[in-house]
Amino acid sequence: MSWITARRRHRVAGYAVVPLGLAAIGVMYASLTGPGSQAAASAPPPLQQNIARGRYLFEQSCSSCHGLDAQGTSVAPSLIGTGAASVDFQMSTGRMPAKEQGAEMDRRPVVFSPHDINAIASYVASLGGGPPVPTEAQASPVGANPGLGQQIFNANCAACHNFVGAGGALTNGKYAPSLNQATPVQIYEAMLTGPEAMPAFSDTTILPSEKRDIIAFITQTRAEPNPGGFSLGRVGPVTEGLVIWIGGIGLLIFISIWIVGKQRDA
Repeated sequence: MSWITARRRHRVAGYAVVPLGLAAIGVMYASLTGPGSQAAASAPPPLQQNIARGRYLFEQSCSSCHGLDAQGTSVAPSLIGTGAASVDFQMSTGRMPAKEQGAEMDRRPVVFSPHDINAIASYVASLGGGPPVPTEAQASPVGANPGLGQQIFNANCAACHNFVGAGGALTNGKYAPSLNQATPVQIYEAMLTGPEAMPAFSDTTILPSEKRDIIAFITQTRAEPNPGGFSLGRVGPVTEGLVIWIGGIGLLIFISIWIVGKQRDA
């Protein structure tokens, strides 16, 4: 070891350390800033890629009505501040894109894939404001209280959607759609965003746990069998008796008219 100590103390050794150190620093810098690392640094994160794709899809399919920057036009409202939940609800139920201006916003076949809907919703959300898309766990009725959900539904929703969510007519030619095909996430989104004539119920107006209770009531009710027979869409109680009463009276009137006519002919 004495010879190493002697060489280290040599006057030339001090000059050799400097280029060796610089070379080591250069190798480390090259490894950190090589082509692979440059590509990783310049590549946009997944969220930015999703937003960019959403903007492209929006410009291709939505901007003709909502404006190039979603600022709204004379035929469609602005989407700035509506949030991802509103876009996801409208597109996942087939209400958007609309087939014609002024058409009734009813559930239709879905045009876009879930991935594309998520991209457009992310783009609209990036414009600012609005509630995000709730997760399946947030909207899950598992462990919720359908009895309490029925009470909240009757107080806030039944006047329009009927007591079992079958839908019903509103004023000015509008109507509340049936909830029979709505998923838990879509029901949660509708409560958050208030589509069409429906008021919005924020998480401070109806708590998230209460929203799950409502969803539990709706999903449980529409899954129940109809022991009384044909329910006519569950538009109300004793519907079969109502049909028999009206139909029976009409049949009796028809028979009476037929008998009177026969007597006159005779």
